Amino acid sequence: MINFKILIKTIYIYVIAYLALLITILGLMCFLPRLELHMLLNSYHTSIQDTFFKYYSTLAEWPLYIIAMLPIIWKKIKATLFFAMCEMIGGGILQILKHTFCSDRPICVFEHCNNIVLPIVQGVTMHHSNSFPSGHASTFFMFCTCCVIILAYYYRRNPKVHNRMKTILFNAALFILLTLAAIGAYSRVYLSQHFLSDVCVGSIIGFVTPFLIFYLCKDKILKLKIEK
Repeated sequence: MINFKILIKTIYIYVIAYLALLITILGLMCFLPRLELHMLLNSYHTSIQDTFFKYYSTLAEWPLYIIAMLPIIWKKIKATLFFAMCEMIGGGILQILKHTFCSDRPICVFEHCNNIVLPIVQGVTMHHSNSFPSGHASTFFMFCTCCVIILAYYYRRNPKVHNRMKTILFNAALFILLTLAAIGAYSRVYLSQHFLSDVCVGSIIGFVTPFLIFYLCKDKILKLKIEK
């Protein structure tokens, strides 16, 4: 049975890459004022980027939930159940924080800055309240981290048949999933729906929750024997 130690050892590249990204973001937040940082991250807009981020961001609203249910087709119900449990626990934490802080969205904050024009993408409905933390960022990282953990299970299923190419493809998949999650989180800043601090905390919730659920429920939710 794969345990938490083996899991971290298997996906250490994903964990280290996320921590490096998180440290970089925290550094930016420490050295730059919130509004200045937001405008810096929105300094370059193009019609192609506007269209891409507008639709990519919506993946966290329902498409990712549909994808998470696909394992049921192959009778892998526990994989879907794992994602559902993570989303319920993480979503609950996120909603408590949202309604505790009740922070304004960028569009409201920038209304009081007469000398700054906030970049707005046409066709995007702007929200005004409950900015902290970002639910979309949480969902993106929740989904991708769940995928990473499930991939690690199947990768570790038979370590004796591992080869260089299989390892390269596995590690490449980890980087791709982290990149997809990071792009999803950044899309919320690009669309001026959230500040960087909002997506930062949202990503932490989405990243940590699957590991917590795995640690507490691995014998019931993800039960897969591996050869040692």
